[in-house]
Amino acid sequence: MHLQKITFILYLSLVACLAHAQVGKIPTGFIPLFNGKDLKGWHTSRTSHQGTTGNFYVENGVITLKQHPYGQGGILLTDKKYGNYELYLEAKIDSFCNGGIFLRSTESGMAYQVELATPGGLGDLLGERMSVSKGAQATHIANVWKAGDWNTFRIRMEGAIPRIRLWVNDELMWDVTEPKNDFIADATSGMIGLQAHWSAVYSAAADAFNMAGSWKPGAAHRFRNIAIKEL
Repeated sequence: MHLQKITFILYLSLVACLAHAQVGKIPTGFIPLFNGKDLKGWHTSRTSHQGTTGNFYVENGVITLKQHPYGQGGILLTDKKYGNYELYLEAKIDSFCNGGIFLRSTESGMAYQVELATPGGLGDLLGERMSVSKGAQATHIANVWKAGDWNTFRIRMEGAIPRIRLWVNDELMWDVTEPKNDFIADATSGMIGLQAHWSAVYSAAADAFNMAGSWKPGAAHRFRNIAIKEL
């Protein structure tokens, strides 16, 4: 093989790697939560009803969340708890998959949640395993959303009585101040979580909240450039 052709192939490989790598995307003043190489600083919840065997891994500077076995999801959590902060991340989500970004999460996954689901409540503020006093809908997210591509999320969480704001691709989606702290015992800190929703139903009790079809076989949610600025 000619040297010129080898050089060109190496150049294309470098371009492909840089396209996935975490290079120059994190805003000034934010500290990375993800090193781009492995899941150091993160762990899979072993107590979540979503599942405890999800296929969570890092490839080309990207955290990928898939079900494993099919029907069983899970939650990937930061080892550290955070109280008041701004969170920045970039997400690329396959359609027909239900997941979310968890805020102030417990180990079992009780949290305020920004939903990641297309079709569905993309960008909406929900409660996971708890009732949220005041939710929100990202009613104009379709105006800025890039389907099948990377989208930026910036979430600001602050206050014992939480005020939560969401920007998607630099556009403010909602600004909500809860009437009260919705956590048990008024917790003011917790882990940041990335959720792959379960979809299997094994019992009549589970069928009361049937999520069959909420995760397309082989599909994934992907995240990169995850960083935080504590307030």
